Amino acid sequence: MKKIIRQYILGNLLFTEDESALQDNDSFLDQGIIDSTGVLEIILFIEETFNIKVNDDEMLPANLDSVENLAAFINRKQAAVVAA
Repeated sequence: MKKIIRQYILGNLLFTEDESALQDNDSFLDQGIIDSTGVLEIILFIEETFNIKVNDDEMLPANLDSVENLAAFINRKQAAVVAA
């Protein structure tokens, strides 16, 4: 999952294939990788790719601000769907 997220961020927001340009724990906001439009792009990407719904109250840096945070958030959302 991290690899898919990383490839999306590198290709669509950083416009590079250089894996060293992004570490899993790099903050997208602090690194200037995304702005408010970029957040919406990431949300659309994870909703379509991982078949989850991101609610308004989940649009937080703790969920969306790094590869690590995104992967953990997606795992929690998918686990909640399975448990339901």
